[in-house]
Amino acid sequence: MKGELIFSRSDKNIYKDGDSLVKVFDANYSKANILNEALNHARVEETDLNIPKIRSIEVVDGKWAIILDFIEGQTLQSLMDAHPENEDEYLNLFVDLQVTVLSKRVPMLNKLNDKMQAKISLADLDATTRYDLHTRLDSMRRHTHLCHGDFNPTNIIINADGTPYIIDWAHATQGNASADVARSYLLFCIAGKRELGDKYLKLYCKKSDTAIQYVQRWIPIVAASRLCKCKEEERKLLHSWINVVEYE
Repeated sequence: MKGELIFSRSDKNIYKDGDSLVKVFDANYSKANILNEALNHARVEETDLNIPKIRSIEVVDGKWAIILDFIEGQTLQSLMDAHPENEDEYLNLFVDLQVTVLSKRVPMLNKLNDKMQAKISLADLDATTRYDLHTRLDSMRRHTHLCHGDFNPTNIIINADGTPYIIDWAHATQGNASADVARSYLLFCIAGKRELGDKYLKLYCKKSDTAIQYVQRWIPIVAASRLCKCKEEERKLLHSWINVVEYE
C-alpha cells in the first residue's frame, strides 16, 4: 500500500495518499461490516453535515478498503490538549456540533435500541442484570435522531479556515439523543477526564434543555452495551456504571 501510514490498529490501517484517506481493513475483517460502515457513511452524507465524502470502495493488496476525502487539519482533542486555556471555547463548539448532529434524521439507518439490545445480550453480565438492563432500555422513549455512536473530540477535525468536520460514522444509528450523549460522557470518563465529562454533560443539558437525570438513566445501558467490545482496562470502570438502581 502506497501512502503515509497515519494510524494503525490490530484490525485496520489508515493511510494518507495525496488528498485521499485510505482505510484498509484486516483480511479477516467482516466484509459485511465494512460495507455496512460505508453505507452508514453514505447515508449520513445526504445530510448537510460537514463530513468527508466516500470516493470508492476497493480491494487494496487483497484487503477491502474505503477511500475517502482526506481532511487536513487538527483534531479538536489535539487543540484542547495544546490550548487548555481555551477549554470552554472548545467544549462549547463540541456541544454545538453534537446538538446539530442530533437534530438530523437519517431514516434508513439501523435502530440504536436494536443494536444495544443485542450488545447487552452479549455482555459478560449475569442473567438478572441483563434482564433489568433490557427492561430499562425497553422503557426508554424511542426517537429517530441521528446518533454518531462515538462522538468525542478525536473524531472532529478543524481545518485551516476553522471549519469543523465530523469523522468516523461506522457506528451511526438512529435513536434517542440522550443515549449518544451518555456514550460521549462515558468516553470522557474512560479517557480519565471525569471532571471534563461532568462539565460537558451539564453544558449539553443546558443547551438542549434536557434533564440531566434523563441522560444519567442511559449510562448503565450504554456502559453494558460497550462491554462486549471494550479494552480490558475499561472493563472495571464500565462495570462500576452498570447498576439497575436509579443513578445518583
